[in-house]
Amino acid sequence: MKKLFFLLFALTVAVSSSAQQALGQRPNVKSPDLVGNVATFNYYNPSAKKVTLTLFSRDRVEFAMTPQSDGLWSFTTNRLDPELYLYSFNVDGQRMIDPSNAYVSRDISTLSSYFIVSQDKGDKGWLYLANQVAHGQVEKVWYNSPQLGMERRMTVYLPPAYDGKRRFPVLYLLHGHGGDEEAWPELGRAAQIMDNLIALGKAEQMIVVMPNGNPNLPAAPGQWHAGLYTPDGNAFNKELKAVRTFPESFMDVVNYIDSHYKTIKKRAGRAVCGLSMGGGHTHDIALLYPLTFDYYGLFSAAPRVKGQFALSGFYNHAMSSTDYQNKAQILFNSKPVLYWIGIGKDDFLFNTNKDLRQFLDEKGYKYEYHESLGGHVWANWRDYLTIFAQRLFKK
Repeated sequence: MKKLFFLLFALTVAVSSSAQQALGQRPNVKSPDLVGNVATFNYYNPSAKKVTLTLFSRDRVEFAMTPQSDGLWSFTTNRLDPELYLYSFNVDGQRMIDPSNAYVSRDISTLSSYFIVSQDKGDKGWLYLANQVAHGQVEKVWYNSPQLGMERRMTVYLPPAYDGKRRFPVLYLLHGHGGDEEAWPELGRAAQIMDNLIALGKAEQMIVVMPNGNPNLPAAPGQWHAGLYTPDGNAFNKELKAVRTFPESFMDVVNYIDSHYKTIKKRAGRAVCGLSMGGGHTHDIALLYPLTFDYYGLFSAAPRVKGQFALSGFYNHAMSSTDYQNKAQILFNSKPVLYWIGIGKDDFLFNTNKDLRQFLDEKGYKYEYHESLGGHVWANWRDYLTIFAQRLFKK
C-alpha cells in the first residue's frame, strides 16, 4: 500500500512539474490590453492558419487578426466608446473565448469574453463597473409559487441603505426568452447600475427583484434538480408543462417579496419592467393587475393579445379584441405614473412596438417613447434600465 501511495505521489509531482514547465514556456499574453479607449487583442497559437475577432456591443463586427513572428496573433481597435463589449475569437473555423481573459459571460448557451471601456465618471462603462461607492447586497432566494406548484429561485438586490427597518419601493426586473434569474445580474450589470446611479444621486434607493420568468423551470440551468443540462431557451418545454403563464403567477413573486422584505406595499411603491419576453410579460402584467404597479417599462417588448404573439399585425389583433381593449382602458384610466417603451431602430420587434404605439395613440393613452440605435441587444437593455430607473419613485 505504501509503495502504491509513493508511486501515485511521484506521478502527481511529475505531471505537475511538467504542466508548470509547459506553462512557463508560453509567452505572457495579455488580452485585451486596454490603453485608454483602445484595446489590443492577443492570441497565442503558432499553428493557427487564420484567426478573426468578433466584437459585439450594438453591432457585431469581425476583424482579421495579424500573425506575428513569435506565434502571436494581434488586433488593435480604434478608439472605443464607453460600453461593455462582448467578443470571441474564431480560430481556423472554431469559435472560442479568449483564453487570456478570465471574464466570461453566458447568454443562454453562448459563452463570450467581455471587457468594459470607461473614460469618465458617470459614462456608460463607469456605470457597469464595481466602483468605490456604497454597495447593495445581492441575494439568491427560493420562494414558493402556489400558482405554478413549485419552489422557484430569484435574485434580489437590496440597496445600500437597506437595514431591515425602513421600507423601500420595489422594481421587478424581467429577463427575455432563454434567460433566467442570472441574466440581469450578469449580462445586465443590474447591481452595478443601481449602486452607481444611487451613488450619483440619480436614482432612489430601491429593492430590485429579478425572478425566473420561465413558468416551467424552477431556476437557472445547473441550479435545480434537473442537473447540468445545456440551456437552449426551450429546455423542458415538452417535459414540463406549466399550468399557468408567468404573468398569471406573478403575484406569488410580489407576495413573497412583501412578506420577506421591508417594502412599500402599495401601487406607488411598485414598478415592473423587462426586456423582450420580459417586456411582453410586463405588458401582460399591466393588463392583469392594473392597480398593483405605478410604473411600467417595456424594453424591446414582445407584447401579446389573448396570449398570442405575432411579429406582424399586433395593431389589428388589439383592435379586434374587445377583452384586450377593455383591459387597456381600465389600466390607462387608472393613470399609472409611467408607461415607458424603448426599442432599437434595427430591432426585429420594431414594427410590433410601432403597432402598440399606434394603438395607444389612437386611444389617447399616455406613454413615453425612447428610440435608440441598434437592435435586440444587451447594450440597449442596460441603457434602458439606466434611463428607466432614474424615473422611478421620485418624491
